[in-house]
Amino acid sequence: MLSHLSNYEIILASQSPRRHELLQGLNIPFEVKVIDIDEENYPHQLVGVDIPMYLAEKKADAYLQSMNENTLLITADTIVWHEGHVFGKPKDKADATRMLKALSGKTHEVITGVCICTLTKRKVFHVISEVRFARLLPQEIEYYLNNYQPYDKAGAYGVQEWIGYIGVEHIDGSYFNVMGLPIQRLYNELKRWKK
Repeated sequence: MLSHLSNYEIILASQSPRRHELLQGLNIPFEVKVIDIDEENYPHQLVGVDIPMYLAEKKADAYLQSMNENTLLITADTIVWHEGHVFGKPKDKADATRMLKALSGKTHEVITGVCICTLTKRKVFHVISEVRFARLLPQEIEYYLNNYQPYDKAGAYGVQEWIGYIGVEHIDGSYFNVMGLPIQRLYNELKRWKK
């Protein structure tokens, strides 16, 4: 369905196995490259959607020198936004426990910023999903952290894991965005992509 992209070398610059899995679902050939940037380092006046969009572009900028004229690069960043605070990847178990206790029984936003770019063109967008958690018992949080160790996930949880099964009461928006890549919106952007 995306045959017009066949002249591109498509690169997904992400170490997230969830993003790899989701992009594979589009049945397009792509390579995975890892870009290591400091995701904690962004201008602190940024709030909400501006944070993951800035970081997605920062990841793209870090890769620019490695691109050639037929490279199509996809970068993304996901945050959890709750009561005016950003919940990124937890530093340790105590930080993950703090995050999950704060999200327990409340609604938060999962925001993913995505950047698609070549050397001559760039498209940046974001997708927001609202997630409502049931009240989590302390022993449920402890069990999840001991058995799943979600230290590579924004907000200290993976919706596709045990905590999602028992904790997520409602999602308003894209489920796949909560996993880390709003694949339906990305597909539509790629479908419209022209040189």
